Amino acid sequence: MKKVILIFALIFLANTYAQEQKQVPMINVSGEGKVKVAPDQATISISIETKGIKAVDVKQDNDKKMDAILKFVKKSNIATEDFQTQRISLNPNYDYEKKKYSYIATQTLQILLKDLSKYDALMEGLVNEGINRIDNVEFKSSKIFQLQSDARKLAMKDAKSKAEDFVSVLNQKVGKAILISDNSQIYISQPRMYAMKATFDAESAPRETLAIGEIEITANVSVSFVLD
Repeated sequence: MKKVILIFALIFLANTYAQEQKQVPMINVSGEGKVKVAPDQATISISIETKGIKAVDVKQDNDKKMDAILKFVKKSNIATEDFQTQRISLNPNYDYEKKKYSYIATQTLQILLKDLSKYDALMEGLVNEGINRIDNVEFKSSKIFQLQSDARKLAMKDAKSKAEDFVSVLNQKVGKAILISDNSQIYISQPRMYAMKATFDAESAPRETLAIGEIEITANVSVSFVLD
């Protein structure tokens, strides 16, 4: 009998607590923060691809060209930790018309360029050394973590501002935040890139081939505020 009374008492207390929780006036809002900045770095992914009849010759030719590329990168004052081989492949390719095999060797190198003013000279040199594929150029900021923090703070300010707008006509005030959810999916917009191979005028002065623009860092939050 005592157990039954205890169970009913616990159920009563739980229901009472739930009702009290439901009676807490609060508002749920979302906030967004955006920070724009000119990029000061770029991650460049380039490849060298060679083709031929004999696998050994194709691989040796590809290695020779990559050796020249790596030496050029080092001479360009790129730190050793800022470039790395990403992929190496040697694949057969069958020609059904000629009924013969050929081979394709590919090596991909990724370079972190920390000085964008050197972009044109670097790319021109890489092309001259034999690269025949530019896979990707991604712009970055060396201050990305600070920028993400700034975007989150702006998102929180935006959420509070929205909450204050909503309750301003109700003669209530926005109190403490009781729940904060980070809904951010790290997204950094990339500025549009134009021609990637450098060109030279009559005086051999390098022309700019990039429209760097700005990158945008976005943060999103959901916040529940108590209403006073």
